[in-house]
Amino acid sequence: MQSIWKFLQYGYLVVGIIFLVEGIIALSTDVTRAMIMFGLSVFIVVIFLFKRRFRRKIEARNKQQ
Repeated sequence: MQSIWKFLQYGYLVVGIIFLVEGIIALSTDVTRAMIMFGLSVFIVVIFLFKRRFRRKIEARNKQQ
């Protein structure tokens, strides 16, 4: 189960990249929508970093036990 979460966390990066590309595409037509997409992209990347840090912390704690 632990290895599944390790691979699923990269799904956050994929979704973040999709929002980034959508924001770039929308930048020429609708600036407000583009800024929302950029904001979501940054938010998702922050979630990815948080989850990765938390998972590593839990793994380190499990190795000590």
